[in-house]
Formats: sequence, C-alpha cells, structure tokens
Amino acid sequence: MTTDITIYHNPECGTSRNTLALIRNAGIEPHVVEYLKTPPSRALLEQLIGRAGIAPRALLREKGTPFADLGLGDESLDDDALIDAMMAHPILINRPLVVSPLGVKLCRPSEEVLDLLPEPQRGAFAKEDGEQVIDDAGNRVGARGEHR
Repeated sequence: MTTDITIYHNPECGTSRNTLALIRNAGIEPHVVEYLKTPPSRALLEQLIGRAGIAPRALLREKGTPFADLGLGDESLDDDALIDAMMAHPILINRPLVVSPLGVKLCRPSEEVLDLLPEPQRGAFAKEDGEQVIDDAGNRVGARGEHR
C-alpha cells in the first residue's frame, strides 16, 4: 500500500499542527497543502467532501471566520451556497482535512488521523498541550492514559 498522504493544513492551527506531527510520527512525509495560500478548486472540494462522506455544512468552520457575518447558520442554505462561501472565503474550510489510501477525513480531534495511516506510530507523541496520545511503544493512549 502506498503512503501517499495529503493534508490540507493551516500552520496557525494547533489541531492541524498536531495532525501533521502524527503523520510524520508514522514515518510518513505527507504532501502539505496550505489551503489558505492554495485553495482547492470547487471540483476538488466537492470531491473531498463526498469522499469524506460528510455534508458541506460539516466542513464549515465558524470560529475566526466570516461565518456569522455571511449568515451561514441559516439552515435553509443549500450545499451549493455553502460551497460557494467556502470558495469565496477559504478560511471557512475546517481543517485539517487528510487524504490517504484509507480514506478522507476531517481530523478533529487530531487523533482521527490515526485511522487513516497505513503505517504504525514509531514512538511516543504528545500534543502541543501536553496530552499524551501515543506511548513509547507506538500504541494509542486514551484520554485518561489507558491504552486502546
């Protein structure tokens, strides 16, 4: 299986940085797309949403975006209108979105990426806030320190 992985990344986002670090902790150097500098095309964004099996609304980011100013909380807006908003304001695209041979997923929390990695973790990993996610043997640790 190939380890061709792409992360749609925002280096200003802690969750995105943690997700990228978990990918690298598996010995994989992903293709990093800073989507605010290089937004996906509409066709690609629609494909990613479809492959992730989510609705466009599930990919919308509210915090630190023009979500409220644009009235995007209006449940009557259709998928096309939401995608139009994401195309006009890429900051509305939640992150990190990860594409791997095992699927596409919005990795919030960052540990969600572990389901997409074809390679095991190579050692201990703690998030930027100090939360231990992977132990010294490369095994996933639960929220209270128990192994999963």
